Amino acid sequence: MSNRAIGIFDSGIGGTSIFKEIHALLPHENTIYLADSKNAPYGNKSKKEIIALSIKNTELLLGKNCKLIVVACNTATTNAIKILRETYNVPFIGIEPAIKPAALNTQTKTVGILATKGTLSSELFHNTTDLYTNGINVFEQIGEGIVELIEEGKTNSDDMRSLLDNYLKPMLQADIDYLVLGCTHYPYLMPLLLEMLPKHIKIIDSGLAVARQTKAVLRQHDLLNIRSQNTENVFYSNGNVTVLETILEHKFTVNALDF
Repeated sequence: MSNRAIGIFDSGIGGTSIFKEIHALLPHENTIYLADSKNAPYGNKSKKEIIALSIKNTELLLGKNCKLIVVACNTATTNAIKILRETYNVPFIGIEPAIKPAALNTQTKTVGILATKGTLSSELFHNTTDLYTNGINVFEQIGEGIVELIEEGKTNSDDMRSLLDNYLKPMLQADIDYLVLGCTHYPYLMPLLLEMLPKHIKIIDSGLAVARQTKAVLRQHDLLNIRSQNTENVFYSNGNVTVLETILEHKFTVNALDF
């Protein structure tokens, strides 16, 4: 019905966790991915800067004739997606921390969320949290320094372990039973988190829900691609191409692009 590409952008390589879910659910879809690693992390920037970067990325993807854009960055979603939807005549899919399932299922009535400053301080995040967490204690933790280490390819480093240890200890003392990952970079911490957290704590990210929403919106707009031949998944990075290729397990070529 439409073989135009799905556009995906993030403040670096983290949004590939979303790409992988979309690609698994919609293998016939062409995709174009922008890794804005040069400007990572978005979480420490002002709302004005985040909106400007999101507009830049959106216009680049629209220039490549994308039919739908996935804002594969929690900070960009919570700060800019309203303006993007008002400005451009194309469907947008956003990423929000999965607070709702954690709040609905917690037994200890305490959930933890690890996210960037930009996400945790946003109006959209607070509106969502207020909607679902009546009577629930939400332990918010800014993941300062995590994105930078992942962008440097140091996901399983001693520095990362030290950071996570500092961030997780207060959550464990608060008796969380759910940890919500509020940044698309953070699913790459899953092996470390599973090692460091007690077995009863469940970890939630938004990837599969985003893929399902992408499929639903494509169907709603009659934009699904049902042709299976010659599918292309194109990647652009304005940062370290090697790190992105490694995260993608060397299954795809990454193109250097200054944007």
